[in-house]
Amino acid sequence: MAIKIELSHDAMPDERPLEIVERKGIGHPDTICDMLSEAFSAALSKFYLQHFGLVLHHNVDKALLSAGQSQADFGGGRIVKPFDLYLSGRATAEVRGELVPIFDLAEEAVLSWFDTNMHAFDPEAGLRLHCITRPGSSELVNLFMRQQARGVFLANDTSCGVGFGPPTDLERVVLAVERGLNTCSFKERFPESGEDIKVMGVREHDHISLTISCAFIGRHLSDIDAYLTAKQSLREEALKIARGITKRDVAAYVNAADDPGAGDVYLTVSGTSAEAGDDGETGRGNRMNGLITPMRPMCMEAMAGKNPITHVGKIYTAAANAIANALVSEVSGVADAECYLVSQIGEPIDKPRIAHLRIRYAEAGLPGDIARKIEDIAAREIARTPDIWKDFLAGTVPVA
Repeated sequence: MAIKIELSHDAMPDERPLEIVERKGIGHPDTICDMLSEAFSAALSKFYLQHFGLVLHHNVDKALLSAGQSQADFGGGRIVKPFDLYLSGRATAEVRGELVPIFDLAEEAVLSWFDTNMHAFDPEAGLRLHCITRPGSSELVNLFMRQQARGVFLANDTSCGVGFGPPTDLERVVLAVERGLNTCSFKERFPESGEDIKVMGVREHDHISLTISCAFIGRHLSDIDAYLTAKQSLREEALKIARGITKRDVAAYVNAADDPGAGDVYLTVSGTSAEAGDDGETGRGNRMNGLITPMRPMCMEAMAGKNPITHVGKIYTAAANAIANALVSEVSGVADAECYLVSQIGEPIDKPRIAHLRIRYAEAGLPGDIARKIEDIAAREIARTPDIWKDFLAGTVPVA
C-alpha cells in the first residue's frame, strides 16, 4: 500500500476571508433519519452477534421521513396527522432456519432513540413506522459470512472517505452551540426549546455570524411575549457557548423569519419541524464530523445505517478523520491535514487503492524523518479499519 504525501501551501482554513459551516441539530428531520438508520443498524448488528456470533450482511441506509400535520398554539396544540417514517434497505432475515425479528428490532431502536433524544415528542401520537427492509441476495450473504469466518474483510464497494483536522474556530463554535442548546440540562431549564435546532455559521474575516433556527414548543409558552423571552434566552445561551470557544466577534440571530406583529413565529407541538412540513432523508445532512462544511473536503456518502464491517464509504470516512487529527496532534509542525482514502471493490479494506495525505507543514520542505512518522501514523490507523465496526456499535464514532 502506497501512502502519498502532498505539501499544501494554501492559507489555513480559518485564515481565509470567508468560511461557511452548518449543522442540522438532533431533531432536524434529516438528522433524525441518520440517527434512526444507524440505531437500526446497531440493533441488527448486536442481535446478529448475540445469536450467530458475527455481524451479518445489512445496509439499512435508506430512511425517509414524510412530514405530518399539526396545529401548534400557545399553551397547547395538537398533532393532526403523524409523520411517516420508512426504514428501508437490506438485511439478513434468516440464518439456518432461524428468523431475525427485523420489525421488532427496528421498532425498539426507534422508540428508544426518541425516548432518549426528544423530550417533548410522543411517538404514539406523532409517528407511524413502516419497516420495509428486505433480505439481501443469498450469494452476498454467504460471501459476507465466509469473509468474517476467515477474518478477511473485502471492500463491498469502490468508494472513498475523506477527513480533515484540526477543526477551525467556526467549526467548533457551530458544533458546540447546537450540542449545548440540546443538552438535557438546557432542556430542563428551557423546556420550551425543541431539539430541531439548525445553526448556520458564517465567518467574514474575524466576525462570526450565527443564524439559529429553533422549533419552540407551544405548550410551554403562554403567549407571544413568553415566546420572545424564550428566544432571547436561547440567543444569550448560544452567545455564551460561542464566546467560550473563540475570541472572535460573534453575533447570533434566532428564528430570523419571525414576524411577531403578525403572530407568525416558529411554534411546534413536539419540537421538530417533522410534525408539519419538513421531510427528511438519510445522508442529506451532517457528515461524520457532525458538520456540513462546503469549503472543506467532503464526501457525499450516506454513512448512517451502512454495515460497519465492509462498507468502505463508512469505514474510510472514520479512518480518514482519525488519520488527519492524529497527524496534527502527534506530529510537531503539522498545522493542518486532509486525508483521502479510496477503496477498490473486492480488495481487503485495510489495503486502500489510494491513501493520499495533504499536509500543511511549518517549514518549506518536509524532512525525511517527519515524512516517515506521517506514513507510520497513517499506516497504523489504516491497519485498524477491520476493527472500526466495534467503535460504531459502541457509539463512540458518530455518523452525523
